[in-house]
Amino acid sequence: MEFDIKQLGFGTDARAPWAADPWSSRGRLVAEPASPTRSEFQRDRDRIIHTTAFRRLKHKTQVFVAHEGDHYRTRLTHTIEVAQIARALARALKLDEDLAEGVALVHDFGHTPFGHTGEDALADLMADAGGFDHNAQSLRIVTKLEQRYAEFDGLNLSWETLEGLVKHNGPLIVEGGKPVPEPITHYNRCHDLWLESHSSLEAQVAAIADDIAYNTHDIDDGLRSGLITLDMLEELPLISRLMSQVRQRYPKLEEPRLIHEIMRRQITEMVEDVIGVAQANILAIKPASADEVRHAGRTMAHFSDEFVAADRHIKTFLYTHLYRHPDVMRVRAAATRIVQDLFAAFMAEPSAMGEKHRHVGIEDLPETMRARKVRDYLAGMTDTYAIAAHRRLFDHTPELR
Repeated sequence: MEFDIKQLGFGTDARAPWAADPWSSRGRLVAEPASPTRSEFQRDRDRIIHTTAFRRLKHKTQVFVAHEGDHYRTRLTHTIEVAQIARALARALKLDEDLAEGVALVHDFGHTPFGHTGEDALADLMADAGGFDHNAQSLRIVTKLEQRYAEFDGLNLSWETLEGLVKHNGPLIVEGGKPVPEPITHYNRCHDLWLESHSSLEAQVAAIADDIAYNTHDIDDGLRSGLITLDMLEELPLISRLMSQVRQRYPKLEEPRLIHEIMRRQITEMVEDVIGVAQANILAIKPASADEVRHAGRTMAHFSDEFVAADRHIKTFLYTHLYRHPDVMRVRAAATRIVQDLFAAFMAEPSAMGEKHRHVGIEDLPETMRARKVRDYLAGMTDTYAIAAHRRLFDHTPELR
């Protein structure tokens, strides 16, 4: 039986004029027939979930290495949490929830093993070969490195999803700004993503959802680890106020429930703050289309001044007490050594990267191009795979605990 989901009016009345319209997408690099059952953004979301890169997030570190405990967040659990918050924001603002979710689900694809430690190490190693940027690497994964489909490399995602991926933190071409990473400029030559404009509101809510998720959940993981205590959180005005509210209402609440009640209230207050700010910006700018959002000249989904200050306090607190804690720094040093050792080994002997790399002439490439091949391979590793590879190639592998 033939049918067209648009005839059902699915979602068309729910989206506001400023939302991205999946039925009027700017299309894909390689043209494909439309699906009779799913919108373009639903198809993107589904393709993202079924990738190898998505599955690998399960074994990539958020803050702590995976084998320190099963209850700490990984890149995968963090990504799912970001997607949930992004959908909630999108629904409140009458945006396309599938696009917001898709951008949230793909936003961490390019992260290396060992979290930001691996990214910093790889950026240093690639300093003379184009550097390393996890957003640019995410784009490479979904446009080149995932090789699953018969007719194209990558996932052939829609323009709107790719735009949201590379610009969810704002325009990339700005006066006095950083140079645009080469993988993004290379792709942009054949598929212009409007690097000088802001992104859709769907991508903007995915970006702020990322901040909300890791601010809250890194505190939660820090408390689980014992590196942060509830008493230490008293120096954060927002968290202190929430702790007082919970303790006043539930004076005998045991600590695990107390922590959860604080975290859920933190997420709620931050989400509601963003909704209020975005609604005020929409009323002030009155965008009649998603393109008017892109050309508004500023981000429309962001924190109020009060919560910008709270966000800054939380980030400072986390850097001081968690990310730079001596125990974490010791693990970071060990993880950095693993990345450095593997990079050097693969540069010297590309065949060590496995059968796929034995007969493609990598060793004959100029050093810069060889380094980029090694970058792609190393960035795709999970924590567990990187540790296993190091143990296979070296006599001693640092302990990450």
